[in-house]
Amino acid sequence: MGDSTWWTLAIAAVTGGTAVLASWVTSRGSTRAASIQAETAARSQRAERLRESRRTAYLDLIEQTHRMGELFWEISATLRLPGSAARTTALGELRDREVAEYAKIRRCARVVELEGPASAAAAALALQKATRPFYAALIADPSGDADRRDAFDAAYGPFWAALEDFVDAAREAHQSD
Repeated sequence: MGDSTWWTLAIAAVTGGTAVLASWVTSRGSTRAASIQAETAARSQRAERLRESRRTAYLDLIEQTHRMGELFWEISATLRLPGSAARTTALGELRDREVAEYAKIRRCARVVELEGPASAAAAALALQKATRPFYAALIADPSGDADRRDAFDAAYGPFWAALEDFVDAAREAHQSD
């Protein structure tokens, strides 16, 4: 009987050890699976936050570009008025507003540059630069009013084309995210 007890204890020990080992292996597998799942979820959340921050940056730049466009139309209308002290004063105020709006579009373009990708950043910078001819025309010598109006009006085509290029780059970047 002593012999059978010893075998029973040995089998019980082996069975118990196997159960502990199986439990440990299962626990390690479950821990690893949970870790992988947590990493995947975190990566997905980061990607979604980046996508949303890019989208917000793109929309802010587009919105600011439209504000600048409205201001440019207002300046165009004022440039068409006959020369007077009131017109000169109005153009000075509009120039100040243009400088303030440019600061906003520059900030928006920098945020896009930060958020990326490079194609959207380059298009944002090109859009920002497309506002320069308007300012140059506005501060030009008032004695050549017809030239100034023509230069101002000629800036619209490249400005809106730069906006279209940016929208295309932003759409492409947004869809590839």
